[in-house]
Amino acid sequence: MGKGTIEEEFGGEMMAKQIYFEDVEVGTEIGPLEKNPTTQQLVKYAGASGDFYQIHYDKDFALGNGLPGVILHGALKNGFLGHLMTDFAGEHGWLRKLGVQYRGMDQPGTKVIARGKVAKKYTEGGEHLVDCEIWLENHKGEKTTPGSATVILPSRGAK
Repeated sequence: MGKGTIEEEFGGEMMAKQIYFEDVEVGTEIGPLEKNPTTQQLVKYAGASGDFYQIHYDKDFALGNGLPGVILHGALKNGFLGHLMTDFAGEHGWLRKLGVQYRGMDQPGTKVIARGKVAKKYTEGGEHLVDCEIWLENHKGEKTTPGSATVILPSRGAK
């Protein structure tokens, strides 16, 4: 496999083809997965999650608390990175572990991009594991939500 992204190597869409353990190497890029969150999405997410803290939907409240405006829920950003990784793992792979840190604020109406790269691949207990560095970046390319994930990928050699 070349050093291009999974999408370049496998034709565009992340779910277009199952990725196998043998297809990835340390340094393989994951993504990008672009998201364009809206204020309406934040309101819907608040209803689904029960997180009604006003900084996520009330601009005046957010500004009054020293924020640049309404900001995305941290857990929603976690969900965007989970989406990146489940797409990467494919239908026959599994997301084993996902962890993120909220280091910067993102706002609705501004594109965010989920990206990652393979940090390690190994076999343990008969499973083919891939550890990944992942992050969400804003439109300026700043990493606002760094994290890590481990996926279990199918192997072509498994029976």
